[in-house]
Amino acid sequence: MKLFDKSKRRLGIIAAVAAPVAMLATPVLATHSWSTYHWLRTGPELTVPVYKNVNATWDSFVNVAVADWNRSTVINSPLLVGTANPKTCKGVAGTIQVCNAAYGRTGWLGIASISLSGGHISQGTTKLNDTYFSTAQYNTPSWKALVTCQEIGHDYGLGHQDEDFATDLTNSCMDYTSLPGGNEHPDAHDFEQLETIYAHSHSAMIAGGGRGASGIDVEPGDTPAAWGRAIHFDKQGRPDVFERIDAPGQKTITHVFWALGEGPRGNHEH
Repeated sequence: MKLFDKSKRRLGIIAAVAAPVAMLATPVLATHSWSTYHWLRTGPELTVPVYKNVNATWDSFVNVAVADWNRSTVINSPLLVGTANPKTCKGVAGTIQVCNAAYGRTGWLGIASISLSGGHISQGTTKLNDTYFSTAQYNTPSWKALVTCQEIGHDYGLGHQDEDFATDLTNSCMDYTSLPGGNEHPDAHDFEQLETIYAHSHSAMIAGGGRGASGIDVEPGDTPAAWGRAIHFDKQGRPDVFERIDAPGQKTITHVFWALGEGPRGNHEH
């Protein structure tokens, strides 16, 4: 009987110690929608098409990223070959355009831009910067998969699961991290967040216009001067979300994935 009591006490101590350790080892998963941004969904699934304006070095990465996001119960995007000029990657209403080009020493690996009309996403773009991805540091399958998956995820309305660039706390491509290995795909929490974002649908009549209030298709631009004002900063103090007013009732929001050691810094309030 005494041996049994001692065993129980030892087990209780081990459990008491193990519980907080397990909590520290597992990141706390919070909501990670990108503000309230989302597309109008009029059916059981969101079917916004994704157009590839990429060369052979990126083709497989875009294929995998779109297939990954289509694993969500609320997304079923057809993947098509686009005709956009990759250098400008001009948005097209009702679509997500994915492009690659040598955009120059801009400091960023990838950007995702969405145009908003009436509070809803009317078009999205992803740009992948070959100026950096042609270097040995970034020309790896893990880096390419992470950035492609993350930027397309932003175009659907997802934010980051974690925003400390120096850490790797998840297995999700929505982790804003400098450690890409193991973060090449969405995880279960990403899919749960998408289900929350697209839990409601809209009537076809409301979704009608498609192109947005101003009827313009916009270019995302390549520099902070083209993106408008900074509205969010990462934990390294770099502005990583920008807002630009394009016309009455229409604005563009751009999410930036900075390269290691790159990106402007300045005084701001967290």
